[in-house]
Order: sequence, then C-alpha cells, then structure tokens
Amino acid sequence: MSYLLEVNDLTKHFVAKRGFGPWKSIRVTQAVDGVSFGIGEGETLGLVGESGCGKSTAGMLILRLLEASAGQVRFDGQDVFSLDEEAMSLLRRDMQIIFQDPFASLDPRLTVFGILREPFEIQNMFTNKEREEVILELLDMVGLRPEYVSRYPHEFSGGQRQRIAIARALALHPRLIIADEPVSALDVSIQAQILNLLQDLQDRFGLSYLFISHDLSVVKHISDRVAVMYLGKLVELAPQRELYARPLHPYTHSLLSAIPIPDPRQRKKPKKLLRGDVPSPSDPPPGCRFHTRCPYRRSICGETEPSWREIETHRYIACHYPLD
Repeated sequence: MSYLLEVNDLTKHFVAKRGFGPWKSIRVTQAVDGVSFGIGEGETLGLVGESGCGKSTAGMLILRLLEASAGQVRFDGQDVFSLDEEAMSLLRRDMQIIFQDPFASLDPRLTVFGILREPFEIQNMFTNKEREEVILELLDMVGLRPEYVSRYPHEFSGGQRQRIAIARALALHPRLIIADEPVSALDVSIQAQILNLLQDLQDRFGLSYLFISHDLSVVKHISDRVAVMYLGKLVELAPQRELYARPLHPYTHSLLSAIPIPDPRQRKKPKKLLRGDVPSPSDPPPGCRFHTRCPYRRSICGETEPSWREIETHRYIACHYPLD
C-alpha cells in the first residue's frame, strides 16, 4: 500500500541538564521512541493512548514544530527532515494542524478576518479581493456566518472557535491535517458537530487525518485505522473495526474495557482495569514497557523488548504473548 505520509522509527529524546560541577546530572526523557506508521490518501488514522504517552509530540515532530532526534518522515515521497526553510514553508501548505485548545490557538488581538488572512499573507497568495472571497467561503464551509469576520475570538463559544481553527487549517487547501485532541475541550453535543464537520470536509476535499485523542469512543467514530501508543512506543495498529472487536494487546484491551457503556444491561461484563501508575519516560522499565502493569506478564516480558511485527494482514503488534 502506498502512503501519503510515511513515518519510520520516529524518535524524540529531550535532554535536561541539572545542577553544576560535581552535582551536574543529565536526564533523558524518551517522549517518542521508534514510532512507525503510514497514512493513505483520504484516510484517517487515530492515534490513542493515555496522557503523556507521546502522541501529541509525535504530531509536532511530523510537522517539524519540534525537531526529531532520529527517524524519517516522508510526505508524498519527500523527506521532510531534509528540507530547508524555504522548501519546508512551501510544504506547510499541504500539512496543517488543529490544536486542542481553540482559544489558546487563536490570536486574541486579531479578528476572524485577520486570523484567516494570515496564512495567505505568510505564503504570499492571492490579492486582497481574492482573500476576502476565500475567507467568506471558508466561513461558509465550517458553518459560520459571514458577519463573524469582524469579531474577536473571545466573542465566540468553544465550538465556534474550533470551527474558526478548522477554517484556518483549511485555508491553504492542505492534503493532510493533524488534529491534536480537537474536541476534548468541547461539550459532548458540540463534539459530535465538529466530528461530523471534519468527516464532511474529508469527503469533500479528500483530506487525510492524523486524529490524536485519548478518547477511544471518539476515535472509533472517525478513524479508518487505529494506532495505540504507550510510553513513547506503538503497541498495536489495526483497522478500526478489527481492533475494537478483537484487541490483541493487553493494553488495548484495558483501554477498550474502560469505555463507558450506556446500556445498563451490558455493564456487568468484567472490566480489565489497569493497576499502578505509568512509569516515567525518563526511566522506562526494561523489556516491554507495559510489563509493570500487564496482568499477563511472564519473565521474558521484563527482560526482552518485543519486536514490532505484522501478526495478521494489516495488523501490527509489539507483544510477546498477544491475547489470542
């Protein structure tokens, strides 16, 4: 299968120096460690995991908002990490991001018109009249009224602000959008509206999404495939229906077990709840990083790191003893 975006062994280690002289120490935080996946044209890949697992950092690395320690990212055949500043600026037309907080991601000093005009100014695209026409079209696409162009971010609700952020991400007609927890700060009813909007835009423009979230019920609604991340590493990747119906990694099984069940008749099913805390990424456990919390661990799990392998067609896992 050919991918629009290919990520190979993506790694980011943050190095922090503390103290001085004989008291000096170096602490390395392994935020992302050898992550690999691909995203096809018009596909949505959901990236899920607990807070602090490195999923948002992975999204920032792909866009080079952070510089990677190692690995490779290829977009439509181009090696993203080898591009100079000018080439990277042009590539950003095709790769955009929607941030988690729709208030913090919008400049409070600019009106909606100024926020949506900014991408065209940076890329030196269109005349002033053409920009006005495109901005009004963008507002219509995301379900906002044309008179909103003169308002400031604080005059809108959270859902409306996220629609503005989506319009800004669409402004340059990208091919890939990284959506970093785009609905986690919104009410449940508004979440559904934004998810439906994202799907409608994907159908209309053939967009590819990397949808980052800790909410597995949201990811199920929008994703074609799902990648599960734990402590900087991928532990499972599979088509959405197969992963939700039959998780193979114990961590994935525990995450799915924790999803709230609205039907009270099904709540008696036993849950595989995790015990213990997530280890520190500055001092990850040896072997399988999940073995300290895994109910199925054996001696090899704490000694040897499991390899990332294709266990079934289009299903990848890093586990010595998959649940099947």
